Amino acid sequence: MNFGLRMVSEPDQAPIHSITLFVALLCACILIGHLLEKHRWINESITALAIGLCTGTLILLTTKGRSSHILLFDEQLFFIYLLPPIIFNAGFQVKKKQFFRNFMTIMLFGAVGTLISFIIISLGTAQLFKKLDIGFLDTVDYLGLGAIFSATDSVCTLQVLDQEETPLLYSLVFGEGVVNDATSIVLFNAILRFDLSHITSSSAIHLLGNFFYLFGTSTALGIAVGLISAYIIKKLYFGRHSTDREDALMILMAYLSYIMAELFNLSGILTVFFCGILMSHYTWHNMSESSRVTTKHAFATMSFISEIFIFLYVGMDALDIEKWKIVSKSPGKSIGVSSILLVLVLVGRAASIFPLSFISNLTKKSQSDKIGFKQQIVIWWAGLMRGAVSMALAYTQFTRSGHTQLQGNAIMITSTITVVLFSTVVFGLLTKPFISFLLPRKHTMLPSDLTNLKLFNFPFFANGQESEFDMNGDHIPRPVSLRMLLTTPSHTVHHFWRKFDDSLMRPVFGGRGFTAHVHDPPPERIIH
Repeated sequence: MNFGLRMVSEPDQAPIHSITLFVALLCACILIGHLLEKHRWINESITALAIGLCTGTLILLTTKGRSSHILLFDEQLFFIYLLPPIIFNAGFQVKKKQFFRNFMTIMLFGAVGTLISFIIISLGTAQLFKKLDIGFLDTVDYLGLGAIFSATDSVCTLQVLDQEETPLLYSLVFGEGVVNDATSIVLFNAILRFDLSHITSSSAIHLLGNFFYLFGTSTALGIAVGLISAYIIKKLYFGRHSTDREDALMILMAYLSYIMAELFNLSGILTVFFCGILMSHYTWHNMSESSRVTTKHAFATMSFISEIFIFLYVGMDALDIEKWKIVSKSPGKSIGVSSILLVLVLVGRAASIFPLSFISNLTKKSQSDKIGFKQQIVIWWAGLMRGAVSMALAYTQFTRSGHTQLQGNAIMITSTITVVLFSTVVFGLLTKPFISFLLPRKHTMLPSDLTNLKLFNFPFFANGQESEFDMNGDHIPRPVSLRMLLTTPSHTVHHFWRKFDDSLMRPVFGGRGFTAHVHDPPPERIIH
């Protein structure tokens, strides 16, 4: 399969012209995004979409309606080259303490919640689309739509939330977003593998079993590659001789984990995410100081460019004349499909977040550890946006190399573009005022801020007893004594993991506090 870029024009100089213009547009997205940085409700995703739409319009005018693209690329390009750095950086940058303290709640929202949304969207489209007579869609298509529109994009919400002010909320939104993407892609791949023309109870169980098999084996592979990279860099001590080799090995092994997962027909997104977590926990601390700085910024930069690339292309593809010509024959159906999908996204999200929040709160003993109703609304809102993953899955399901001639497939692609554009732009622009209304910023140490401190679940509040004051705004909790902090351990999953990690894992694989400081090698002398 061809994974490379394919240019729209045929002349020899056209590829260079097209790539030059596209790279210039990427630079423009970054510059304009920087200038708009003070407006936190306008992020690079919205900027790239807007520039892509404007560029597509200009190209349509200059080509007299023949094309809106500078270049075309196979949809597999997204999964092989653009998605890995985005997901790896998410795992590499994740705040591990908060992520694993809230791991069960994150998995509840990210995995179970995605399954609930998947079921609602699949059943809803199967029942409602048949009444619109949009063309031939089989069971795999309806299930594919469920997976496509279960994938969320919470970037806008994360940019508005303050990680220090609302650590629990930020951790839940961030963690759920990553697990949600992984679950959606695993579901999508599991659906494509099975012949679902005749669904029986045994095939449904087989599908569910395959889902959990992919989830488990993909996670195990990511952990294994992460530990191997940590052991190699710790033992061979590359930093003494060449930080370049050290950086190159870490970057290549991170990408190797994703490619190996694809080779073994596993979920590369899960593998590279957990590989990122393991590498940030062990491998990164085994490197020299300059290598740490280099790799941290290198991963963030690759992820940043990949995201802008995707949204810029989506903006231009939104005006693809080929698909809209097919859809223009029945505009009412296209509007109806887009509206139905948007409503099902809202309903599916609500049906997963609010009941699962209720279940999560039942397991929490402390009132301050529970997810409040306003926080539930923020989590629900964060998952309404649809982005790059939804677009890539839709292209995989309904096009061949970016093209389609079938009416039903064309309507699905244009409707996906419509939902992505509407949710990203409209919901994205409303995110900051909406969250500011629900969770107004506190400029002083108010009880709600101290509630967030208590969410860390450290034992410096009342030794298991009720504090002097409640959390309704009238009272303030305070630590009883430092002795209590030192003598009363927090017996949580994280506590036992730290004991296991310090006694068995870090002595072998290194990590913070278990690796001798690696000084940067002296600069090489150049002999003239």
